[in-house]
Amino acid sequence: MSEKDSDLLEQANILIVDDLPEKHVVFRTILDELGQNIVSARSGQEALKCILEMEFAVILLDVNMPDIDGLETAGLIRQYKKSSQTPIVFITAYVDELQARRGYALGAVDYIPSPVVPEVLRSKVRVFVELFRMNRQLQRQAAQREQLARSETARQAAEDAIHRADYLSEASRVLSKSLNLDDTISAVLDLCVPMLGERAIVGLADKEGGVRRLEMLPPPKADDTEAFSAELRAAADDAIRHRQFRFWQNGKRAAAIVPLMAGDEVRGALALLGEAQFFDPPRVSLIRELASRAASAMENARLYSAVQEADRRKNEFLAMLAHELRNPLAPIRNAVHIMQSTEQLPPKLAWARDVIGRQADHMARLIDDLLDVSRIVQGKVAVKPEPLPLAELLERAVEASAPRVNAREQALQLELPRENVVVDGDSVRLAQVLSNLLNNASKFSPTRTRIHLGATYHDGGVQISVKDEGAGIDGEFLPHIFELFAQADQSLDRSQGGLGIGLTLVKHLVELHGGRVSAHSEGLGKGTEVLVWLPARLGEAPVQEQPPAAVGRGRAEGMPSRILVVDDLVASAETLMALLEMEGFEVKVANEGMTALKIAREFRPEVVLLDIGLPGMNGFEVANRLRAQPESRDALLIALTGYGEAESRNRSAAAGFDFHMVKPADVNLLLAMIANPSEARRASAAA
Repeated sequence: MSEKDSDLLEQANILIVDDLPEKHVVFRTILDELGQNIVSARSGQEALKCILEMEFAVILLDVNMPDIDGLETAGLIRQYKKSSQTPIVFITAYVDELQARRGYALGAVDYIPSPVVPEVLRSKVRVFVELFRMNRQLQRQAAQREQLARSETARQAAEDAIHRADYLSEASRVLSKSLNLDDTISAVLDLCVPMLGERAIVGLADKEGGVRRLEMLPPPKADDTEAFSAELRAAADDAIRHRQFRFWQNGKRAAAIVPLMAGDEVRGALALLGEAQFFDPPRVSLIRELASRAASAMENARLYSAVQEADRRKNEFLAMLAHELRNPLAPIRNAVHIMQSTEQLPPKLAWARDVIGRQADHMARLIDDLLDVSRIVQGKVAVKPEPLPLAELLERAVEASAPRVNAREQALQLELPRENVVVDGDSVRLAQVLSNLLNNASKFSPTRTRIHLGATYHDGGVQISVKDEGAGIDGEFLPHIFELFAQADQSLDRSQGGLGIGLTLVKHLVELHGGRVSAHSEGLGKGTEVLVWLPARLGEAPVQEQPPAAVGRGRAEGMPSRILVVDDLVASAETLMALLEMEGFEVKVANEGMTALKIAREFRPEVVLLDIGLPGMNGFEVANRLRAQPESRDALLIALTGYGEAESRNRSAAAGFDFHMVKPADVNLLLAMIANPSEARRASAAA
């Protein structure tokens, strides 16, 4: 058996570092077919002990661990000479830009999202195992050459080896700079010419095993036939088809052709052209090594592109899902409001009405949270900071959470700092943070318990505490509570419900404000305390300002009386019509755009409630044409739709809408706006 065959049979060590036993079972199941030696570590300390005893081809490292987290463990691994160059792949449910930069600075080669895709994890680990084996082979070859260092030839060989190592190190650095496939191919070509050949050609394979795309450096000229010769093309096809190195020669000209492999799949071929004598064994070895690294970089770029495309489709799906879920919620809320206006309902009907209302509100919050966390993960949420008195912020939070707390007969205690503390933040987003924390505290606490909301100012920051006497958190789960979709209750009954995204939203919104959040619990049944730290300052004594005039409810004399409702969902249109007629308005309904325009010309509406997702002519087009008609030019135009993302809101403004309201709309706010359009427009402009 040759030394090379021996290297291929030798098992490489793969280290899995994760504090959860079930993760080790999953990773072992996925990686068993690679036939390598898999070593498990349950903590950062245990991982460091393993590294002192063994050499690893790759380390799969969980970011969140109870003793020292993955990033700290990676820093310690890099301090050991033995593991300073070992590839580290982080496994994490979520990674933001700051965490990614820190991880790559510590030498991470990749981040794999959890839960992992078995084929992706297996493919990536296989590449590192092969690289490890090839590096071991190169190391052994270098050791053999060192034994001949007494001669000038051996010394020259050693110098060449160092030169090749430096070249490969630089190649790895360059290839890791981008995850764009075109940029990666361009980098491969630049690395090859003139170091490895006079011309470099990268051919990408199609599904049938042929070449579907060619990139080359230098670019071919009109009379250049060598790069496209039938013999060279046939040799490249043969290398791809048989997945083996091929050497093509035509007189004094030659080409070294290496298949570009991603695990067991061939993605294309790299061909280097030049004079035949140029391709000596060391040069060919270097070409094959570079091709291996180039294939890994190109596969990473391909996988990243696939993930980006999947993410784009996911976001489109979430937007459509939100629209489809919000549409039926609108008539439900309208019907509840109509029932609330009915006097002396039988007790059971009143109870059923209240249940429907509460559950519709709960579902609307779940949809909003799901879309919010998607936008935050993509970095599409920006905060609009303004000076906010802390006392006012906390009092608003208490007021907003009071109905839920009172319904459970809980006592909510508020403790404000003595100083006038000012936070520079987005009032909507910070209110969302506090609302999530107070609602969680109420939901996970028994009836007739206490919830404490307090704040203290110290050294340029304010610490806000939400403490309850509820279910508490198990110590093993505590480090994971801010992870996306993390839930301690995995039982089938799911007594507390929810999607497991509320605390993820809290964490990211607080971090967008330059703050941090943590949670503490003595254990199950002993309550939980969540601490939010935000940058803050001391302000001057609060000035009593005259509150702005509120948008009134109820119709005043001379206010609108004619309203046009345009919605293709019949239930939504009919319930909204019934609700408005109960308020004394004259209402017409249209279920598509052309009918709406015709009714508007005859009815001359003063207010138009217009859905965007209409069949045929969409709501944006209808709005443009309503503004062009003299009969509806000055009407209060409100978009009432299931689409709530920023793009739809921007398009609404451009189409001439006065307001963009997301279904199910706040009925009281909608009625207040309709009752006094000029006041509503002034309030919107002031905001």
